[in-house]
This record gives sequence, structure tokens and C-alpha cells, in this order.
Amino acid sequence: MIKIPASELSAEALLGVIDAFILREGTDYGHQDITLEEKRKRVRNMLHQGRAEICFYPENEHIDIVLAD
Repeated sequence: MIKIPASELSAEALLGVIDAFILREGTDYGHQDITLEEKRKRVRNMLHQGRAEICFYPENEHIDIVLAD
């Protein structure tokens, strides 16, 4: 696993990683309706604050956002 700082990704690539994270199954926010833009903002804030990290797994070429240790 390789940790990638969000600042090393282009704006377009970062948006793609964030969208893939928030749109996959199991990341729903419950009964509260939250816009896609608000979800993006929350994930960006988590990355900026160090509460989440972007990780690349070269063995299967998968990139993901995970909660920081």
C-alpha cells in the first residue's frame, strides 16, 4: 500500500477518487438526505484534516480512501 497525499493528485483525479468513494455501496449517510456536493466537501475536509488518507494498492491497481489510523 502506498499513501498518496491529496495534493499530489490533479483536481480531476481527486474528484474521481472522492466520487468513487462516496458513490459505492455501504457509504450511505442513513435517512438524512445529503447532496453529492456536501458529501464531496465532507470527504475533502477529512483528507485535509488528516482523518482520512488516499491509499493505492499496486498489487491490484486499486485506489481507495480509508480512515487514518
